[in-house]
Amino acid sequence: MIQILSKSVADKIAAGEVVDRPLSVVKELVENSIDAGANSVTVEIRKGGKEYIRVTDNGSGIAAEEAEIAFMRHATSKIVSDTDLARIKTLGFRGEALASISSVSRTELITKKMQSKVGTVVRIEGGEKTDIKATGSPDGTTITVTDLFYNMPARLKFMKSDSTESMHIIDFVSKAALAFPEIKFTIINNDKVLFSTNGNGDTYRNILAIYGSEIGRELVPVEGTTDAGNIKGYVSNPTLSQSNRKTQIFFVNGRSIKSKIIEKGIDKAYSERLFSGRFPVAFLFLDLPPEKLDVNIHPNKMEIRFDDEAMVTEMVYMAIKEALSVNNAIPQMRADKLFKIQESKEKTDQIKLENPKVQYSDIVDESDTTHDNENTHTSESPEVINVSEARVDIKQLLSTLREEQDKKKESQLNERPTEYSVGSKKIFDCSALKPMGLVFGTYITCVLDDAIYLFDQHAAHERVLFENIKKQYINSEKMIQPLLMPLILEASPAQKSQESQWLDNLRAMSFDIEEFGPNAYNIRGIPIFMELSEAEQFLNHFIESAGELKGDFDEAKSEKIAMQACKMAVRANDMLSFEGAEALIKQLSLCENPYSCPHGRPTFVKITKGEIEKLFKRI
Repeated sequence: MIQILSKSVADKIAAGEVVDRPLSVVKELVENSIDAGANSVTVEIRKGGKEYIRVTDNGSGIAAEEAEIAFMRHATSKIVSDTDLARIKTLGFRGEALASISSVSRTELITKKMQSKVGTVVRIEGGEKTDIKATGSPDGTTITVTDLFYNMPARLKFMKSDSTESMHIIDFVSKAALAFPEIKFTIINNDKVLFSTNGNGDTYRNILAIYGSEIGRELVPVEGTTDAGNIKGYVSNPTLSQSNRKTQIFFVNGRSIKSKIIEKGIDKAYSERLFSGRFPVAFLFLDLPPEKLDVNIHPNKMEIRFDDEAMVTEMVYMAIKEALSVNNAIPQMRADKLFKIQESKEKTDQIKLENPKVQYSDIVDESDTTHDNENTHTSESPEVINVSEARVDIKQLLSTLREEQDKKKESQLNERPTEYSVGSKKIFDCSALKPMGLVFGTYITCVLDDAIYLFDQHAAHERVLFENIKKQYINSEKMIQPLLMPLILEASPAQKSQESQWLDNLRAMSFDIEEFGPNAYNIRGIPIFMELSEAEQFLNHFIESAGELKGDFDEAKSEKIAMQACKMAVRANDMLSFEGAEALIKQLSLCENPYSCPHGRPTFVKITKGEIEKLFKRI
């Protein structure tokens, strides 16, 4: 029998699509606050938001006569007709949030417009209005949601732990603070203020405040403009990488999203800068024409569809590629990291000697609330205190330690990545470097201005060979040096049977090769950049893996050529002459990517005069 569902059941079904956990409530309410023009938003939660959520803003507020209407399904002030869906500029637009939230919780709305003398309070339980009246209140809106899913026990039992639900909410508010740096965001968890931004529009300071100075100091600015739109933000230099994508955060027109399209652009930019399985940190803000987007494809609006996906990927790739070519994106050795490693080892060794069973929790004052375990973005981990010192005055030591950390944080807040316009980026040119010597038979030393540069001769030569081979393979350039005495290459019957899969590829890479007997080949010319021994070694390795290079150039072929280049490159402890080192650096400077070998290892690193002076305690 077909029947129409009751309003109560229909509301709960609809709410299940919009509100699936406490995070959904916070997200909808915060986005409404932003759309209302607020410049201050405070989020308070208890027990992961399952027991209590309150979002307070100083936005435009809701008129008294519209306060009750706001809780009706599909009631919205953000769109009027279906044509508005093609140019959505607000974060919310469907008019489902308040109706869905109030149907599965006890909800209270207190709101007041600036021109009104008094505000309005509306209380709803399980979708049913229980009270509406005038009340005194400041300008703006406060919505309190308690006992989430109290009338849906099946949904309630699937909630995660308080700390897990808190983590998701904190992460969302953190992202909102980055997307809207002009808004002051405060997050309070179980009556503890986790962080509060100042709302002065400084995105970089917000990154430091939320994600920590260890990440912040390794970031380089990204900025670019194309026909597709604008992009800005920060990405990590290759010194800093993660084992997952958790610190890859994207915003499109202020909306925090997940996007494989943007990830593809990042991966392409770092394809030869990081090892496989490592991911850079990225905070990217894209500003695209609303008519080129479809933001209405996901219930929680976490995904969007781009009109031209390839153009967005290319925009991200080109902007990051350019950012990674500037001087401050070069991998750099830092003195404080060396000291931190040494100090950590010394403290660990000291504790092991004095009392191997002592834990940090045994000696820290439990009443101290500086470190909140549920704040997943706290960057400064508690220092391990020497046990013998702890017996003297642990509170005084902790107080001193916090003062030092505060000073350090303030200092690092002022050490921001160099800001620049797209037209004024200082691209690093390693051709300006002159070799000074060779260290350990492996590393070429150079000095320029106030920094020392160490080149890994193997990685550098590998990069040069890789790009030369790749270029000739793609362009089929015939830059051949003829051989005075032909080179005879022997092939096994199995390799001979796959001749069609590797012979043309070798010719495309400037090998003048012809059949010479049943299983032999006559090599009359080799690529101009190869020595005879290098060419012979390359040929043997290449035909051993016959059939692995087919068709157009792609990632698999890139890896194959990288392996060939690695086997041909000069090795560690192969003593280069001064002229050879100089020629290698000059060749490296001509590469499209001189900063890393094809496998992601840096070709050179920098250590500044300032870092050396820190090592010697001169500053």
